Amino acid sequence: YYTSQNGYDTHDNQKTIHHNKLKELDEAVYAFYTEIKRAGLLQQVTLVVFSEFGRRVRDNGNGTDHGTAAPVFVIGGNTTGRIVGTNPNLDDLDQGDLKFETDFRSVYATLLQQKLQHPPTSIGITQAPLSGIFR
Repeated sequence: YYTSQNGYDTHDNQKTIHHNKLKELDEAVYAFYTEIKRAGLLQQVTLVVFSEFGRRVRDNGNGTDHGTAAPVFVIGGNTTGRIVGTNPNLDDLDQGDLKFETDFRSVYATLLQQKLQHPPTSIGITQAPLSGIFR
């Protein structure tokens, strides 16, 4: 199942809008997680939360522009609760953008291989799956 939450593509009043959108996301994820856990299905469900674009570090006067590097959350489904990567270095940017540590295709490769038993290479993903995400 795939769903999306619109409204993050802001360039002004960003702090307030993002706060409200993230609160909405938090409440939705918590409600879904709680119901799946209550139903005894948590080990069979993997929830992946991601953004289609990152944000630049520097404020443009009204907010921040599209950038690179964004977090991905993998919840439930026998996850180990492990954090992959480290906080970005805000002093070491690539032309104003964050430098990503983990290629998102490695996350997809992990999900395909370890949750769906599907070889990632069959759809052109050549990045290696991540280790230690699932039990």
